[in-house]
Amino acid sequence: MSMLMLTSLIPNLSQLLPQLITQFGSLIYVGLFALIFIETGIVILPFLPGDSLLFLCGSLAAMSNHSLNIWVLFILLSVAAILGDSLNFEIGEHFGTRLVHSPKLSRLIKPEYLARSQRFFEKHGKPAIFLGRFMPIIRTFIPFTAGVSQMHYRSFVTYNILGGVTWVLVALGAGYFFGNIAVVKAHFELIMLAIIVISLLPAAIMALRNRGGEADED
Repeated sequence: MSMLMLTSLIPNLSQLLPQLITQFGSLIYVGLFALIFIETGIVILPFLPGDSLLFLCGSLAAMSNHSLNIWVLFILLSVAAILGDSLNFEIGEHFGTRLVHSPKLSRLIKPEYLARSQRFFEKHGKPAIFLGRFMPIIRTFIPFTAGVSQMHYRSFVTYNILGGVTWVLVALGAGYFFGNIAVVKAHFELIMLAIIVISLLPAAIMALRNRGGEADED
C-alpha cells in the first residue's frame, strides 16, 4: 500500500468508523482489536492505519453520542498491541530465516523495510522494541527482527508491554483530549494525515542518514 492509498483511506476511515459503530454497536470492539492486532502482528501488513485509528477512536470516545468507552478501548487495544507484537516475535524466531531467504516468501517482505528495521534494532538494542512502537512500518518489523535475532524473550516481553501500553495510551489520549477541539474537528483529516507524516519523520531521517553514510564511504 502506497502513501497515496493511505491518504485516500484516512477520510474514509473518519466517516466509516462512526457508521460501523452505529450499525454494529459493541461488536465494533472486535473489529478494532483485530485491526490493531494485525497491524502489529503480521509482518507483511505494515501499512494499516494504527496511529490514526487510535486517535480517531479516542476522539469518538470523548463524544457523548458515541458508544465507545475510552477505558474499554485502552485495555482492549493495549492487549491487541501486545499480543500482536508477541505473534510477530514468534514468527520471526521460528520462521524468520525461512521467510527472508525463501525466493517466493521473501517477496511478501520488502527488503528495504527489513534492512531499516535491522539497523534500527542494532543501533538502539532492546529499547528499539519500545521506540519502534511510535514509528509506522518499523513498528511492524521490529518484533519480527527481534525474533530473527533470537532476542531473549523475557527482555522482549518487558519492552513489548511497556511499548504497547504507552503507544495506545498516548494515541488514544491525544484523540480523547484534543480530537474534538473546534479547530481539530474542522481539519480532522489533515490532523490525522499530519500524525502519519510526523510519525514517519524519524524513519525518513534515519534512511537519509544511512544513504549519506553510504555515499561518504563511496
